[in-house]
Amino acid sequence: MSKNIKIYIGILVFILILILVSDYNKPKPIDWRPTYSVNDKIPFGLYVFDKEIGGILKKQKIEKIADVTPYEFLDSKYDEDTLVQTYTVKGTFLNISAQNTIDDQSIKEIMYFVSHGNNAFLSMTNFPKPLLDSLKIDYNSGFLQTENNSVWMANKKLSSKIYKSSGNIVDYFTKIDTLNTTVLGYQGNPKEKKNINFIKVAYKSGYFYLHMNPVAFTNYNLLKEDRYRYTENVLSYIPKGNIYWYTKGQNNENISESPLRYILSQPALKWAWYLFLIGMLIFMIFNAKRKQRIVPILQPLANSTIDFTKTIGNLYYQEGDHTNIIDKKIIYFLEKIRTEYLIDTTKLDDDFVKKLHHKTGKNETDIQELIFLINEHRNGYHASIEQDLIRINTAIEKILN
Repeated sequence: MSKNIKIYIGILVFILILILVSDYNKPKPIDWRPTYSVNDKIPFGLYVFDKEIGGILKKQKIEKIADVTPYEFLDSKYDEDTLVQTYTVKGTFLNISAQNTIDDQSIKEIMYFVSHGNNAFLSMTNFPKPLLDSLKIDYNSGFLQTENNSVWMANKKLSSKIYKSSGNIVDYFTKIDTLNTTVLGYQGNPKEKKNINFIKVAYKSGYFYLHMNPVAFTNYNLLKEDRYRYTENVLSYIPKGNIYWYTKGQNNENISESPLRYILSQPALKWAWYLFLIGMLIFMIFNAKRKQRIVPILQPLANSTIDFTKTIGNLYYQEGDHTNIIDKKIIYFLEKIRTEYLIDTTKLDDDFVKKLHHKTGKNETDIQELIFLINEHRNGYHASIEQDLIRINTAIEKILN
């Protein structure tokens, strides 16, 4: 491994360490997702409720249904072999979630369970259609324009206090069967309009307790001032007896959306994948030096124009024809003046000197000296042809460079 590669790897490791240190010291952002998970300590988790439910529902046995659906659990408790077919368990089915997570088959089984003299307490913002149709109820959601969104109990003897609710979304029942339904609580703005959000519905030999403010059971509300008292008041309606709390899907059982979820779910495949990644990293480090065929050095094409000029120049020099060289340089100089500066070169007089001075910005004395040398050469005044060549060449270079 070359020295440069080691330097690059060192810089990369240093940058990664800086990133890790900066992320470690950065405060963790609050997760406001409404997971309603019994293992989540975030604002809308049920961690606190899970720890306190035993103290709220005292002397009541609480059994969590975490691995099967309500249908699978209740159906397994139904005894068909006895003369009077009924359930071997008695009590209240409990479910608290942001949205309805119970399948239709399970809802039918819960209704059958309630019809045998049991109860069901459901706290969610929407309810399954089969249940709504059977109980002859309906619900709606709205946005409260003011911030005074509150919840309170209908029974003033139980609690006459109004508790602040989270957010401005109001979920409430719009239709109830008044013959079989008892209103237990309200939500909204008590000074303007109250909306029913907690009811008790008789269903054959049992009761459904339907509550539309599940946020009351979350960590945020249980730890916020005295809002926990509202939660206690709501749960006080649950009859004494066993509680069957349905928490399946509320234990951080989120299904990974990664394409590698099956590989990562199997210990052997997971470690094989990690070893493959580590091996590839080692291979890349030790083979970071690029390997390629030797690139042949291509000689640049010779500038034939320069060679030709040198040849012609040497020819003139060897022949000693300095007069011809001076004539060629004067012709080249005057042609360049006509082409680039558009100055007439027929008469090389004072007017020509001024025009060339204005257009080139060169020293006027240098221009006068060059014109003098050109006119002197044309008039045939030659003290020394070789010296004239040197003087004219020097004077031309002052003007053109």
